Amino acid sequence: MHKNKKQISFQIAWLVILFWVILIFSLSAQPVRKSDKLSKKVTVNIIKMIEKVAPQVEMDLQRTNHLLRKKAHFFLYLVLGMLVLNIIRKSGVKGCKGIFITLLICIVYAISDEIHQLFVPGRGAQVMDVFIDSGGAFAGIILYQIIRFLFLSRRKKV
Repeated sequence: MHKNKKQISFQIAWLVILFWVILIFSLSAQPVRKSDKLSKKVTVNIIKMIEKVAPQVEMDLQRTNHLLRKKAHFFLYLVLGMLVLNIIRKSGVKGCKGIFITLLICIVYAISDEIHQLFVPGRGAQVMDVFIDSGGAFAGIILYQIIRFLFLSRRKKV
């Protein structure tokens, strides 16, 4: 890849990470009422879709909302893990060292995000959320590695 294209790709990767951490930060900065209202709105729409497909299934709003909120934590950090590993690899750090650095960055960000929530009205820090976030980041790292492996093995066949 041409040096200019590599530099542009590197800068875009950083901008995407910046966008993603700002998204996580802004979601965590929502007071509990606003955050709960948003997640319940999403949950109600999901329940309505499920009821159309499987009308015999009864879903509890509170339980489903709680599960979706935890899955959102996992997903946000899954994507963060992929994005951070991508930039780490673009920086020239490879192998286990790159994976370790990526996981460390994601865990530190998850911890800082929970600390941030201590200062948001009605919110608090939860150790379990750090574990969920870290699991998501780890899953993102694994997914990144699988996609990369499949992409490279496909490229070698062509």
